[in-house]
Amino acid sequence: MNVGGCTGGGGCGVFWGETHDRPADHNAQLQLIQALHRQNSQLAIGMEMFQRPFQPVLDEYLDGTISATQLRQRSQYDRRWGFPWEYYAPILEYAQTHRIPVLALNTPTEVTQRVARKGLAALMESDLAWIPPLADIHTDHEAYRQFLRPIYDDFHQEHGSSQGFENFVAAQVLWDETMAETIAAFWLGNPTSQVVVLAGQGHIMYGYGIPSRVDRRITADLEQRLILLNPDPSRLAEPAIADFLWLAPD
Repeated sequence: MNVGGCTGGGGCGVFWGETHDRPADHNAQLQLIQALHRQNSQLAIGMEMFQRPFQPVLDEYLDGTISATQLRQRSQYDRRWGFPWEYYAPILEYAQTHRIPVLALNTPTEVTQRVARKGLAALMESDLAWIPPLADIHTDHEAYRQFLRPIYDDFHQEHGSSQGFENFVAAQVLWDETMAETIAAFWLGNPTSQVVVLAGQGHIMYGYGIPSRVDRRITADLEQRLILLNPDPSRLAEPAIADFLWLAPD
């Protein structure tokens, strides 16, 4: 078995669920990307950390037109993501050196926040350029809703409202669907590529978030593997949570 868990052949997606503030996860990501690239030069990296409007800026960095400092500034990284730049800089540098495409996956912050406050009905016309068609935003996955419920209740200390929960689900699903659409669009144009997706564990676990929504958009045979990086020990016994668990010391 190769380090991505895919058996080879056609297109393949490897979804690595990270804890954003855990340095060990990011060290593992770089090591795994390097190993996968040695196995398959047709590699791309999808990153939750960058939002779709800034794909041209990422491309300028990758082709050497701008510096890493300029990428950080012009993608508004610190305002829109905020976790230490140093966690992801080595991955971006490796991608630039080896001419590996990097996909800006995420929904713009202001769009997600608008939906979280007031629901999908609050979307503005200008928002629609950065998200999938509304008909493709599926909020009715019952198991996913049950997964999200305790997260919402914990955040609101169980004082949230039913409409508040619906808006929370809509924002989370919008996030997932946008990232899935970006990944699927790349695969449709590059059907033999292996795409590594770097995203938070909540978007990966059980396949509820991004993976199932990529699968819904791809009619061809697409192999997917879910890998959680250093998951919570309380989840280690859950067989359906992912295909593989990567455990490393902090």
